[in-house]
Amino acid sequence: MAKIRKILVANRGEIAVRVMRTCKELGIATVAVYSEADRSALHVRTADQAFLVGPPPSRESYLVQERILEAAKKAGADAIHPGYGFLSENASFVRACEKAGITFIGPPASAMDAMGEKTRARQNMIKAGVPVVPGTAEPIATVEEARAYAEKIGVPVMLKAAGGGGGKGMRKVERLDDFESAWRAAKSEAMNAFGNDAVYIEKYLEKPHHVEIQVFADQYGNTIHLNERECSAQRRHQKVVEETPSPILTPEMRAKMGEVAVKAAKAVGYVGAGTVEFLVDVHRNFYFLEMNTRLQVEHPVTEWVTGLDLVAWQIKVAEGEKLPLTEAPTPNGHSIEVRIYAEDPARNFMPSPGRISYLRVPGGPYLRDDSGVFPGYTVPNFYDPMISKLSVWAPTRREAIERAKRALSEYVVKGITTNVRYLKGIVSHPEFVAGDYDTSFLTREHETLQGKEDPQLTEAALLASVVYAYQRDQKRAKTLPQTSSTGGKGGISAWRQSSRRR
Repeated sequence: MAKIRKILVANRGEIAVRVMRTCKELGIATVAVYSEADRSALHVRTADQAFLVGPPPSRESYLVQERILEAAKKAGADAIHPGYGFLSENASFVRACEKAGITFIGPPASAMDAMGEKTRARQNMIKAGVPVVPGTAEPIATVEEARAYAEKIGVPVMLKAAGGGGGKGMRKVERLDDFESAWRAAKSEAMNAFGNDAVYIEKYLEKPHHVEIQVFADQYGNTIHLNERECSAQRRHQKVVEETPSPILTPEMRAKMGEVAVKAAKAVGYVGAGTVEFLVDVHRNFYFLEMNTRLQVEHPVTEWVTGLDLVAWQIKVAEGEKLPLTEAPTPNGHSIEVRIYAEDPARNFMPSPGRISYLRVPGGPYLRDDSGVFPGYTVPNFYDPMISKLSVWAPTRREAIERAKRALSEYVVKGITTNVRYLKGIVSHPEFVAGDYDTSFLTREHETLQGKEDPQLTEAALLASVVYAYQRDQKRAKTLPQTSSTGGKGGISAWRQSSRRR
Protein backbone atom coordinates (compact mmCIF):
# COMPACT_ATOMS: atom_id res chain seq x y z
CA MET A 1 0.00 0.00 0.00
CA ALA A 2 1.25 3.53 -0.84
CA LYS A 3 2.50 5.91 1.82
CA ILE A 4 -0.03 8.42 3.14
CA ARG A 5 0.83 11.97 2.08
CA LYS A 6 -1.92 14.11 3.59
CA ILE A 7 -4.35 13.39 6.47
CA LEU A 8 -7.60 15.19 7.23
CA VAL A 9 -8.34 15.03 10.95
CA ALA A 10 -12.12 14.76 11.30
CA ASN A 11 -12.20 16.13 14.81
CA ARG A 12 -11.46 19.18 16.94
CA GLY A 13 -9.76 20.24 20.18
CA GLU A 14 -6.88 18.47 21.86
CA ILE A 15 -7.19 15.17 19.95
CA ALA A 16 -7.00 16.92 16.58
CA VAL A 17 -3.87 18.78 17.71
CA ARG A 18 -2.35 15.58 19.10
CA VAL A 19 -2.85 13.69 15.81
CA MET A 20 -1.46 16.58 13.77
CA ARG A 21 1.72 16.68 15.85
CA THR A 22 2.53 13.07 15.04
CA CYS A 23 1.68 13.67 11.38
CA LYS A 24 4.19 16.52 11.23
CA GLU A 25 6.88 14.32 12.79
CA LEU A 26 6.18 11.72 10.08
CA GLY A 27 6.35 14.34 7.33
CA ILE A 28 2.63 14.07 6.55
CA ALA A 29 0.63 17.21 5.68
CA THR A 30 -2.51 17.89 7.75
CA VAL A 31 -5.97 19.26 7.09
CA ALA A 32 -8.37 20.60 9.74
CA VAL A 33 -12.12 20.91 9.57
CA TYR A 34 -13.91 23.41 11.76
CA SER A 35 -17.34 24.75 12.61
CA GLU A 36 -18.18 28.44 12.79
CA ALA A 37 -17.59 28.25 16.56
CA ASP A 38 -14.04 26.96 16.01
CA ARG A 39 -12.66 29.49 13.53
CA SER A 40 -9.85 30.51 15.89
CA ALA A 41 -9.35 27.08 17.49
CA LEU A 42 -5.87 25.68 18.07
CA HIS A 43 -6.38 22.70 15.76
CA VAL A 44 -7.20 25.10 12.92
CA ARG A 45 -3.97 27.04 13.57
CA THR A 46 -1.94 23.83 13.81
CA ALA A 47 -3.02 22.31 10.48
CA ASP A 48 -1.50 23.07 7.08
CA GLN A 49 -4.99 23.64 5.63
CA ALA A 50 -8.42 24.19 7.14
CA PHE A 51 -11.99 23.99 5.82
CA LEU A 52 -15.24 25.28 7.28
CA VAL A 53 -17.83 22.49 7.49
CA GLY A 54 -20.87 24.20 8.99
CA PRO A 55 -22.60 25.93 11.92
CA PRO A 56 -21.57 25.32 15.56
CA PRO A 57 -23.84 22.33 16.39
CA SER A 58 -21.90 19.13 15.66
CA ARG A 59 -24.87 17.54 13.90
CA GLU A 60 -24.62 20.36 11.35
CA SER A 61 -20.83 20.31 10.99
CA TYR A 62 -18.52 17.64 12.43
CA LEU A 63 -21.11 14.88 12.03
CA VAL A 64 -22.05 15.68 8.42
CA GLN A 65 -20.21 13.00 6.48
CA GLU A 66 -20.65 14.63 3.07
CA ARG A 67 -19.00 17.87 4.20
CA ILE A 68 -16.06 16.06 5.75
CA LEU A 69 -15.48 14.05 2.57
CA GLU A 70 -15.90 17.15 0.40
CA ALA A 71 -13.21 18.92 2.44
CA ALA A 72 -10.91 15.90 2.05
CA LYS A 73 -11.37 15.92 -1.72
CA LYS A 74 -10.77 19.69 -1.98
CA ALA A 75 -7.60 19.39 0.07
CA GLY A 76 -6.36 16.35 -1.78
CA ALA A 77 -6.17 14.32 1.42
CA ASP A 78 -5.63 10.62 0.87
CA ALA A 79 -6.57 9.58 4.43
CA ILE A 80 -8.85 10.58 7.29
CA HIS A 81 -8.09 10.18 10.99
CA PRO A 82 -11.32 10.40 13.02
CA GLY A 83 -9.83 10.94 16.50
CA TYR A 84 -12.45 9.82 19.03
CA GLY A 85 -16.10 10.74 19.30
CA PHE A 86 -17.97 12.22 16.33
CA LEU A 87 -17.57 9.84 13.34
CA SER A 88 -14.85 7.64 14.83
CA GLU A 89 -17.11 4.60 15.36
CA ASN A 90 -19.50 5.17 12.45
CA ALA A 91 -19.40 2.20 10.07
CA SER A 92 -21.32 4.03 7.34
CA PHE A 93 -18.63 6.73 7.33
CA VAL A 94 -15.92 4.09 6.92
CA ARG A 95 -17.78 2.72 3.89
CA ALA A 96 -18.21 6.24 2.50
CA CYS A 97 -14.44 6.80 2.79
CA GLU A 98 -13.76 3.53 0.98
CA LYS A 99 -16.19 4.50 -1.79
CA ALA A 100 -14.43 7.86 -2.16
CA GLY A 101 -11.02 6.18 -2.37
CA ILE A 102 -9.85 7.68 0.95
CA THR A 103 -8.07 5.60 3.58
CA PHE A 104 -9.89 5.52 6.93
CA ILE A 105 -7.35 5.28 9.74
CA GLY A 106 -9.18 2.82 11.93
CA PRO A 107 -10.81 -0.61 11.89
CA PRO A 108 -12.88 -1.95 8.98
CA ALA A 109 -16.63 -1.30 8.91
CA SER A 110 -17.31 -4.98 9.57
CA ALA A 111 -15.48 -4.81 12.92
CA MET A 112 -17.42 -1.67 13.86
CA ASP A 113 -20.67 -3.44 12.93
CA ALA A 114 -19.69 -6.38 15.13
CA MET A 115 -18.68 -4.30 18.15
CA GLY A 116 -20.39 -0.92 17.77
CA GLU A 117 -23.85 -2.10 18.84
CA LYS A 118 -23.47 -3.30 22.42
CA THR A 119 -25.88 -6.22 22.35
CA ARG A 120 -24.40 -7.48 19.09
CA ALA A 121 -20.98 -7.22 20.67
CA ARG A 122 -22.19 -9.26 23.65
CA GLN A 123 -23.53 -11.95 21.31
CA ASN A 124 -20.25 -12.08 19.41
CA MET A 125 -18.25 -12.35 22.60
CA ILE A 126 -20.46 -15.12 23.98
CA LYS A 127 -19.88 -17.06 20.74
CA ALA A 128 -16.13 -16.46 21.08
CA GLY A 129 -16.16 -17.79 24.65
CA VAL A 130 -15.38 -14.41 26.25
CA PRO A 131 -16.97 -13.93 29.72
CA VAL A 132 -19.64 -11.22 29.72
CA VAL A 133 -21.59 -9.47 32.49
CA PRO A 134 -24.87 -11.37 33.06
CA GLY A 135 -27.75 -9.72 31.21
CA THR A 136 -29.84 -9.72 28.05
CA ALA A 137 -28.22 -10.66 24.76
CA GLU A 138 -30.58 -8.42 22.76
CA PRO A 139 -32.41 -5.11 23.28
CA ILE A 140 -35.72 -5.44 25.11
CA ALA A 141 -38.80 -4.17 23.29
CA THR A 142 -41.18 -3.24 26.11
CA VAL A 143 -40.93 -1.90 29.63
CA GLU A 144 -43.08 -4.80 30.90
CA GLU A 145 -40.68 -7.38 29.47
CA ALA A 146 -37.69 -5.44 30.81
CA ARG A 147 -39.16 -5.17 34.30
CA ALA A 148 -39.94 -8.88 34.35
CA TYR A 149 -36.32 -9.68 33.43
CA ALA A 150 -35.00 -7.32 36.11
CA GLU A 151 -37.27 -9.00 38.64
CA LYS A 152 -35.91 -12.38 37.56
CA ILE A 153 -32.20 -11.58 37.98
CA GLY A 154 -32.74 -9.19 40.88
CA VAL A 155 -31.89 -5.55 41.37
CA PRO A 156 -29.67 -3.62 41.19
CA VAL A 157 -29.47 -3.68 37.39
CA MET A 158 -28.11 -1.35 34.72
CA LEU A 159 -30.19 -0.13 31.80
CA LYS A 160 -27.78 0.57 28.95
CA ALA A 161 -28.07 2.04 25.47
CA ALA A 162 -27.37 -0.59 22.82
CA GLY A 163 -26.22 1.93 20.21
CA GLY A 164 -23.46 3.82 22.00
CA GLY A 165 -21.42 4.44 25.12
CA GLY A 166 -19.73 7.27 26.97
CA GLY A 167 -22.22 7.08 29.82
CA LYS A 168 -25.17 8.15 27.64
CA GLY A 169 -28.42 6.23 27.98
CA MET A 170 -27.35 4.49 31.19
CA ARG A 171 -29.40 4.22 34.36
CA LYS A 172 -28.84 2.22 37.52
CA VAL A 173 -32.04 0.79 38.99
CA GLU A 174 -31.92 -0.15 42.66
CA ARG A 175 -35.68 -0.49 43.27
CA LEU A 176 -38.28 -2.00 40.97
CA ASP A 177 -40.58 0.91 41.84
CA ASP A 178 -38.16 3.18 39.97
CA PHE A 179 -37.88 0.94 36.93
CA GLU A 180 -40.36 2.60 34.56
CA SER A 181 -39.04 6.13 35.05
CA ALA A 182 -35.44 4.92 34.60
CA TRP A 183 -36.48 3.02 31.46
CA ARG A 184 -38.05 6.11 29.90
CA ALA A 185 -35.04 8.27 30.81
CA ALA A 186 -32.52 5.77 29.39
CA LYS A 187 -34.41 5.39 26.10
CA SER A 188 -34.87 9.15 25.69
CA GLU A 189 -31.20 9.90 26.33
CA ALA A 190 -30.11 7.06 24.02
CA MET A 191 -32.27 8.42 21.21
CA ASN A 192 -30.90 11.95 21.64
CA ALA A 193 -27.28 10.78 21.77
CA PHE A 194 -27.23 8.02 19.16
CA GLY A 195 -30.48 8.20 17.21
CA ASN A 196 -31.25 4.72 18.57
CA ASP A 197 -33.39 4.17 21.66
CA ALA A 198 -32.69 0.43 21.98
CA VAL A 199 -31.87 -0.52 25.59
CA TYR A 200 -30.68 -3.74 27.19
CA ILE A 201 -30.14 -4.89 30.80
CA GLU A 202 -27.02 -5.95 32.67
CA LYS A 203 -26.69 -7.13 36.22
CA TYR A 204 -25.10 -4.39 38.32
CA LEU A 205 -21.86 -5.58 39.90
CA GLU A 206 -21.19 -4.26 43.39
CA LYS A 207 -18.05 -2.15 43.76
CA PRO A 208 -16.58 -3.08 40.37
CA HIS A 209 -13.33 -1.86 38.91
CA HIS A 210 -13.32 -0.65 35.31
CA VAL A 211 -10.19 -2.01 33.64
CA GLU A 212 -9.54 -1.84 29.90
CA ILE A 213 -6.97 -3.50 27.66
CA GLN A 214 -5.36 -1.65 24.75
CA VAL A 215 -5.23 -3.88 21.68
CA PHE A 216 -3.56 -3.37 18.31
CA ALA A 217 -3.83 -5.39 15.10
CA ASP A 218 -2.37 -5.12 11.62
CA GLN A 219 -3.77 -6.18 8.26
CA TYR A 220 -2.00 -9.54 8.36
CA GLY A 221 -3.78 -11.06 11.34
CA ASN A 222 -1.16 -10.08 13.92
CA THR A 223 -2.84 -8.89 17.12
CA ILE A 224 -1.26 -7.95 20.44
CA HIS A 225 -2.26 -6.12 23.59
CA LEU A 226 -0.37 -3.23 25.17
CA ASN A 227 -1.41 -3.89 28.78
CA GLU A 228 -4.20 -2.30 30.80
CA ARG A 229 -5.54 1.01 32.08
CA GLU A 230 -7.45 1.46 35.34
CA CYS A 231 -10.46 3.73 34.69
CA SER A 232 -12.51 3.35 37.87
CA ALA A 233 -12.41 7.05 38.85
CA GLN A 234 -15.46 8.06 36.86
CA ARG A 235 -18.42 10.37 37.22
CA ARG A 236 -21.77 9.61 35.60
CA HIS A 237 -20.01 6.75 33.81
CA GLN A 238 -17.52 9.22 32.31
CA LYS A 239 -13.85 8.59 33.08
CA VAL A 240 -12.09 11.41 34.95
CA VAL A 241 -8.74 9.91 36.03
CA GLU A 242 -6.91 6.99 34.41
CA GLU A 243 -3.72 5.19 35.28
CA THR A 244 -1.49 2.33 34.26
CA PRO A 245 -0.54 -0.20 35.47
CA SER A 246 -3.76 -0.94 37.35
CA PRO A 247 -3.05 -1.08 41.08
CA ILE A 248 -5.23 -4.19 41.46
CA LEU A 249 -3.83 -6.40 38.69
CA THR A 250 -1.19 -9.05 39.18
CA PRO A 251 1.08 -10.01 36.25
CA GLU A 252 -0.90 -13.24 35.94
CA MET A 253 -4.25 -11.43 35.79
CA ARG A 254 -2.83 -8.94 33.26
CA ALA A 255 -1.71 -11.78 31.01
CA LYS A 256 -5.09 -13.52 31.26
CA MET A 257 -7.11 -10.36 30.53
CA GLY A 258 -4.77 -9.50 27.68
CA GLU A 259 -5.23 -12.94 26.18
CA VAL A 260 -9.03 -12.56 26.32
CA ALA A 261 -8.86 -9.05 24.78
CA VAL A 262 -6.75 -10.32 21.87
CA LYS A 263 -9.21 -13.18 21.39
CA ALA A 264 -12.09 -10.67 21.28
CA ALA A 265 -10.32 -8.52 18.67
CA LYS A 266 -9.45 -11.49 16.47
CA ALA A 267 -13.04 -12.75 16.64
CA VAL A 268 -14.24 -9.72 14.68
CA GLY A 269 -11.28 -9.32 12.29
CA TYR A 270 -10.06 -6.17 14.00
CA VAL A 271 -7.41 -3.86 12.50
CA GLY A 272 -5.77 -0.85 14.16
CA ALA A 273 -6.09 0.53 17.70
CA GLY A 274 -8.96 -0.58 19.91
CA THR A 275 -9.83 -1.04 23.54
CA VAL A 276 -11.57 -3.99 25.16
CA GLU A 277 -13.24 -2.88 28.38
CA PHE A 278 -13.91 -5.10 31.38
CA LEU A 279 -15.58 -4.91 34.76
CA VAL A 280 -13.69 -6.64 37.58
CA ASP A 281 -15.73 -7.71 40.61
CA VAL A 282 -14.69 -7.86 44.27
CA HIS A 283 -13.52 -11.47 43.78
CA ARG A 284 -11.28 -10.36 40.87
CA ASN A 285 -13.44 -12.09 38.27
CA PHE A 286 -13.53 -10.06 35.05
CA TYR A 287 -16.29 -9.67 32.48
CA PHE A 288 -16.40 -8.19 28.97
CA LEU A 289 -18.18 -4.84 28.98
CA GLU A 290 -17.71 -3.42 25.47
CA MET A 291 -15.14 -2.68 22.82
CA ASN A 292 -14.30 0.85 21.71
CA THR A 293 -13.31 0.63 18.07
CA ARG A 294 -11.07 3.71 18.12
CA LEU A 295 -8.24 5.46 19.92
CA GLN A 296 -9.09 6.23 23.53
CA VAL A 297 -8.91 9.57 25.34
CA GLU A 298 -6.55 8.00 27.87
CA HIS A 299 -4.05 6.57 25.37
CA PRO A 300 -1.21 8.87 26.65
CA VAL A 301 -0.73 6.78 29.80
CA THR A 302 -0.11 3.71 27.66
CA GLU A 303 2.35 5.71 25.57
CA TRP A 304 4.19 6.78 28.73
CA VAL A 305 4.79 3.25 30.04
CA THR A 306 5.49 1.61 26.65
CA GLY A 307 7.44 4.40 24.95
CA LEU A 308 5.26 4.00 21.84
CA ASP A 309 3.39 6.56 19.72
CA LEU A 310 -0.01 4.94 19.16
CA VAL A 311 -1.09 7.46 16.53
CA ALA A 312 2.06 6.70 14.53
CA TRP A 313 1.19 3.01 14.84
CA GLN A 314 -2.32 3.73 13.55
CA ILE A 315 -0.96 5.50 10.49
CA LYS A 316 1.65 2.84 9.71
CA VAL A 317 -0.89 0.03 10.04
CA ALA A 318 -3.21 1.94 7.68
CA GLU A 319 -0.30 2.16 5.22
CA GLY A 320 0.00 -1.62 5.30
CA GLU A 321 2.95 -2.06 7.66
CA LYS A 322 3.19 -4.98 10.08
CA LEU A 323 3.21 -4.43 13.83
CA PRO A 324 6.75 -3.92 15.14
CA LEU A 325 6.06 -6.06 18.23
CA THR A 326 4.83 -9.62 18.55
CA GLU A 327 3.96 -9.59 22.26
CA ALA A 328 2.96 -7.17 25.00
CA PRO A 329 5.81 -5.00 26.32
CA THR A 330 6.46 -4.99 30.06
CA PRO A 331 5.13 -1.75 31.62
CA ASN A 332 7.91 0.68 32.52
CA GLY A 333 7.07 2.82 35.55
CA HIS A 334 3.65 4.32 36.26
CA SER A 335 1.51 6.95 34.53
CA ILE A 336 -1.58 8.91 35.58
CA GLU A 337 -3.85 11.09 33.43
CA VAL A 338 -6.42 13.61 34.65
CA ARG A 339 -9.02 15.24 32.41
CA ILE A 340 -9.34 18.99 32.82
CA TYR A 341 -12.84 20.23 32.09
CA ALA A 342 -14.37 23.68 31.75
CA GLU A 343 -17.00 22.89 34.36
CA ASP A 344 -18.03 23.87 37.88
CA PRO A 345 -17.93 20.95 40.36
CA ALA A 346 -19.78 23.09 42.94
CA ARG A 347 -22.73 23.51 40.55
CA ASN A 348 -23.27 19.87 39.71
CA PHE A 349 -20.45 20.00 37.14
CA MET A 350 -22.26 22.47 34.95
CA PRO A 351 -20.21 23.37 31.83
CA SER A 352 -18.36 26.67 32.14
CA PRO A 353 -17.78 28.02 28.62
CA GLY A 354 -16.18 31.43 28.16
CA ARG A 355 -12.96 33.27 27.41
CA ILE A 356 -9.71 32.10 28.98
CA SER A 357 -8.13 35.32 30.23
CA TYR A 358 -5.02 33.68 31.70
CA LEU A 359 -3.46 30.25 31.34
CA ARG A 360 -0.40 28.80 33.08
CA VAL A 361 0.37 25.21 32.20
CA PRO A 362 2.61 23.21 34.58
CA GLY A 363 6.11 22.23 33.55
CA GLY A 364 8.87 19.98 34.76
CA PRO A 365 10.15 16.50 33.92
CA TYR A 366 7.93 13.64 32.76
CA LEU A 367 4.81 15.76 32.32
CA ARG A 368 2.55 16.11 29.27
CA ASP A 369 -0.36 18.46 28.64
CA ASP A 370 -2.49 17.55 25.61
CA SER A 371 -4.49 20.72 25.13
CA GLY A 372 -6.68 22.46 22.59
CA VAL A 373 -6.79 25.89 24.24
CA PHE A 374 -4.63 28.99 24.73
CA PRO A 375 -4.84 32.38 26.52
CA GLY A 376 -7.57 34.45 24.89
CA TYR A 377 -9.36 31.40 23.49
CA THR A 378 -13.12 31.23 24.03
CA VAL A 379 -14.35 27.79 25.06
CA PRO A 380 -17.61 27.22 23.12
CA ASN A 381 -20.72 25.74 24.69
CA PHE A 382 -21.51 23.37 21.83
CA TYR A 383 -19.10 20.53 22.58
CA ASP A 384 -17.70 18.34 25.33
CA PRO A 385 -16.16 20.69 27.94
CA MET A 386 -12.84 18.85 28.22
CA ILE A 387 -10.10 21.38 27.43
CA SER A 388 -6.98 19.38 28.22
CA LYS A 389 -5.48 16.11 29.43
CA LEU A 390 -2.64 16.31 31.90
CA SER A 391 -0.56 13.15 32.22
CA VAL A 392 2.59 12.33 34.18
CA TRP A 393 5.09 9.49 34.42
CA ALA A 394 7.29 8.33 37.31
CA PRO A 395 9.19 5.17 38.25
CA THR A 396 6.59 4.26 40.92
CA ARG A 397 2.89 4.86 41.51
CA ARG A 398 3.55 6.86 44.66
CA GLU A 399 5.92 9.17 42.79
CA ALA A 400 3.43 9.53 39.93
CA ILE A 401 0.72 10.61 42.40
CA GLU A 402 3.02 13.23 43.91
CA ARG A 403 3.97 14.50 40.45
CA ALA A 404 0.29 14.73 39.45
CA LYS A 405 -0.49 16.68 42.64
CA ARG A 406 2.41 19.05 42.05
CA ALA A 407 1.43 19.60 38.41
CA LEU A 408 -2.20 20.31 39.30
CA SER A 409 -1.10 22.84 41.92
CA GLU A 410 0.72 24.72 39.12
CA TYR A 411 -2.18 24.60 36.66
CA VAL A 412 -3.88 28.01 36.55
CA VAL A 413 -6.84 28.89 34.32
CA LYS A 414 -8.65 32.19 34.73
CA GLY A 415 -11.78 33.51 33.06
CA ILE A 416 -13.61 30.18 33.27
CA THR A 417 -14.25 27.67 36.05
CA THR A 418 -12.44 24.34 35.83
CA ASN A 419 -12.27 21.10 37.82
CA VAL A 420 -8.54 21.43 38.61
CA ARG A 421 -9.11 21.65 42.37
CA TYR A 422 -11.49 18.68 42.20
CA LEU A 423 -8.87 16.61 40.36
CA LYS A 424 -6.26 17.42 42.97
CA GLY A 425 -8.76 16.23 45.58
CA ILE A 426 -9.06 12.91 43.76
CA VAL A 427 -5.34 12.13 43.48
CA SER A 428 -4.80 13.26 47.08
CA HIS A 429 -7.66 11.18 48.52
CA PRO A 430 -6.57 8.28 50.77
CA GLU A 431 -8.75 5.81 48.85
CA PHE A 432 -7.11 6.72 45.54
CA VAL A 433 -3.64 6.71 47.10
CA ALA A 434 -4.33 3.23 48.52
CA GLY A 435 -5.18 2.07 44.98
CA ASP A 436 -8.29 0.00 45.68
CA TYR A 437 -11.00 2.42 44.52
CA ASP A 438 -14.05 1.31 42.52
CA THR A 439 -16.47 2.94 40.06
CA SER A 440 -18.60 4.36 42.90
CA PHE A 441 -15.60 6.17 44.43
CA LEU A 442 -16.32 9.65 43.04
CA THR A 443 -20.03 9.47 43.81
CA ARG A 444 -19.42 8.19 47.33
CA GLU A 445 -16.79 10.84 48.13
CA HIS A 446 -18.48 13.70 46.30
CA GLU A 447 -18.70 16.07 49.27
CA THR A 448 -15.11 15.43 50.33
CA LEU A 449 -13.75 15.94 46.83
CA GLN A 450 -15.59 19.22 46.47
CA GLY A 451 -13.28 20.66 49.10
CA LYS A 452 -16.16 22.64 50.57
CA GLU A 453 -15.32 24.97 53.42
CA ASP A 454 -16.37 24.10 56.97
CA PRO A 455 -18.51 27.05 58.28
CA GLN A 456 -17.01 26.69 61.76
CA LEU A 457 -13.46 26.80 60.38
CA THR A 458 -14.36 29.83 58.24
CA GLU A 459 -15.71 31.64 61.33
CA ALA A 460 -12.59 30.73 63.34
CA ALA A 461 -10.37 32.06 60.55
CA LEU A 462 -12.35 35.31 60.44
CA LEU A 463 -12.04 35.79 64.21
CA ALA A 464 -8.33 35.03 64.07
CA SER A 465 -7.83 37.66 61.36
CA VAL A 466 -9.71 40.26 63.46
CA VAL A 467 -7.59 39.48 66.53
CA TYR A 468 -4.42 39.64 64.44
CA ALA A 469 -5.41 43.05 62.99
CA TYR A 470 -6.20 44.42 66.47
CA GLN A 471 -2.89 43.22 67.92
CA ARG A 472 -0.98 44.61 64.94
CA ASP A 473 -2.61 48.04 65.33
CA GLN A 474 -1.94 48.07 69.08
CA LYS A 475 1.69 47.26 68.46
CA ARG A 476 1.97 50.06 65.92
CA ALA A 477 0.35 52.53 68.33
CA LYS A 478 2.88 51.72 71.08
CA THR A 479 5.84 52.39 68.81
CA LEU A 480 4.68 55.93 67.82
CA PRO A 481 5.87 59.06 69.74
CA GLN A 482 3.47 60.11 72.56
CA THR A 483 3.87 63.99 72.59
CA SER A 484 0.49 64.84 74.07
CA SER A 485 -2.90 63.39 74.88
CA THR A 486 -4.53 65.56 72.27
CA GLY A 487 -1.87 64.64 69.82
CA GLY A 488 0.55 66.98 68.19
CA LYS A 489 2.81 66.25 65.31
CA GLY A 490 3.48 62.52 65.42
CA GLY A 491 0.92 61.89 68.23
CA ILE A 492 -1.83 59.28 68.42
CA SER A 493 -4.36 61.59 66.88
CA ALA A 494 -2.14 62.20 63.88
CA TRP A 495 -1.55 58.46 63.53
CA ARG A 496 -5.30 57.80 63.56
CA GLN A 497 -5.89 60.46 60.91
CA SER A 498 -3.09 58.96 58.84
CA SER A 499 -4.66 55.49 59.25
CA ARG A 500 -8.01 56.83 58.05
CA ARG A 501 -6.38 58.30 54.96
CA ARG A 502 -4.72 54.96 54.27
